[in-house]
Amino acid sequence: MGWGIGSYSLAWAIGVPGYEPPKRPLTARELLAAAKDAGAGVVQYADNLPLHELPEAELDELVRRARALGIALEVGLRGTAPASLTLYADLALRIGSPLVRTLITEPDIRSAYRDLEATLPIYESKGIVLAIENHGLHTTDQLAALFAHFDSPSLGCCLDTVNSFGALESPDAVIRALAPYTASLHVKDFDIQRVDHQMGFTVLGTPTGQGRLNWSLLREELQKSRRRPNWIIELWTPFAGSVERTIELEREWFEASVTFVRGEWKA
Repeated sequence: MGWGIGSYSLAWAIGVPGYEPPKRPLTARELLAAAKDAGAGVVQYADNLPLHELPEAELDELVRRARALGIALEVGLRGTAPASLTLYADLALRIGSPLVRTLITEPDIRSAYRDLEATLPIYESKGIVLAIENHGLHTTDQLAALFAHFDSPSLGCCLDTVNSFGALESPDAVIRALAPYTASLHVKDFDIQRVDHQMGFTVLGTPTGQGRLNWSLLREELQKSRRRPNWIIELWTPFAGSVERTIELEREWFEASVTFVRGEWKA
């Protein structure tokens, strides 16, 4: 168990679909350098910076560099298509990632059951954990039922502390329900503000430690679990009028979040 950063720690610097791309998008190697500068022990490369698309020589160099720095690598994708999950099981084994993070993209969760029936034995044979993220499309009850159904050490949750607002569930309830299955943790903080006309609310990201996330509960529930997930910082940095200004704000939030999590980790 350690703490680290991921490609959604600096999503704007990498590039966000639907917005103007950065003048010089952050690369996989530069994300690794950011982890080194931050003192992080883990880098999780997700679907916005997919490692399977790197040229083989570049991927091999990234792995060598990470090992020289003493930084662990983790990989991620979107979806549960058997071909993609199999590809990423092989990729995880190649780079030494203990897990593959993904999320279910189909509204009908029964499709995930079928996909896992086909692919979970591959993960079990390789000793790799498939960590399925709560992404707001399904309730925690649905996800907990999925994990309980397969009851496999190679299947767990990638617990995101904020995502389940999309399923009308509070972070505290989500943490309590999914902590027992958590194999990876996305540390994301938030605030809720009433709009200026008073008729409604907005859920906003904040730098880690500056929002409403219940840290005591998070620690307490994770300590009960038999798993010891890595903590990966993620940010919901708001658009600041231009991509370049947003990247600057994101970097400020990133530095503040690293300072907080590093302190929290030592506590």
